[in-house]
Amino acid sequence: MRVCPDCKDVYATAERLCPSCGYEPVRLDGFDAYAAEFANGGGGFKAEYFDELARLESANFWFRARNELILWALRAYMPSVQSFLEVGCGTGFVLSGIAKAHPKIALSGSEIFLDGLSHAKVRVPTAHFMQMDARQVPFRDEFDAIGAFDVLEHIEEDEAVLAQLHCALKPDGVLLLTVPQHPWLWSASDTHACHVRRYTARELNDKLVAAGFQIERSTSFVSLLLPAILFSRRAKPAAGKEYDPTAELRLPRMLNSFLLQVMLFEKKLISLGVNFPLGGSRLIVARKTAE
Repeated sequence: MRVCPDCKDVYATAERLCPSCGYEPVRLDGFDAYAAEFANGGGGFKAEYFDELARLESANFWFRARNELILWALRAYMPSVQSFLEVGCGTGFVLSGIAKAHPKIALSGSEIFLDGLSHAKVRVPTAHFMQMDARQVPFRDEFDAIGAFDVLEHIEEDEAVLAQLHCALKPDGVLLLTVPQHPWLWSASDTHACHVRRYTARELNDKLVAAGFQIERSTSFVSLLLPAILFSRRAKPAAGKEYDPTAELRLPRMLNSFLLQVMLFEKKLISLGVNFPLGGSRLIVARKTAE
């Protein structure tokens, strides 16, 4: 079901026009836009990075390993998934992986920036894309699963976002989250990425429970590489003109391959039930319990 952003009426998903107040999303660059005022610069991320991400992320060990972890979690915790929304889909790299692994799933992607959607549509032409503010999701009881991968840390009002995602999920639906964790890991990388926080496990779990979710899995990842992360973060210069925020995406091929194998081994351990207490990131699987 759709939720009208203006009058909050609920109506059939197939209808673009709200029957109560006449609201209709505007079209921008071929996409339905529910938050057009933010489409070309809404804060929380530097939109000019999308071109670089689209060029580099498919080869980078971190993005590839995170995709494998997400695909495993989706298969393990929502094997019967038929509809999936990625909030903050960026260039569509995650959705492209899901589309290949699950070609029959009805995929949707939302992004606040049009620059990201233009790349995502090329990568996953079969998905339905929209421009949207995660603080106001125009759906209710609509999706079997929703993913937000390294998105929440960009948004001050993360509790409002979690409440919106809870509303948009069907009863018994699953929310998949990845976030950067451990405030003591904060560095220039976080500043340049426009993060507003790095999470603790307790903070994120508490916010999910308050939003109505039941936690099914919570584990760190990028755990075996934590010593390398600590060294890298301490060695980097303070935020300034000389700092290149995309340098970590351009690694020597052999190093990149080695780091990928380490993270794939870590993913195997997670799939066997290992929960890592420490790590650069955290994976959360949370379920909207049937009402």
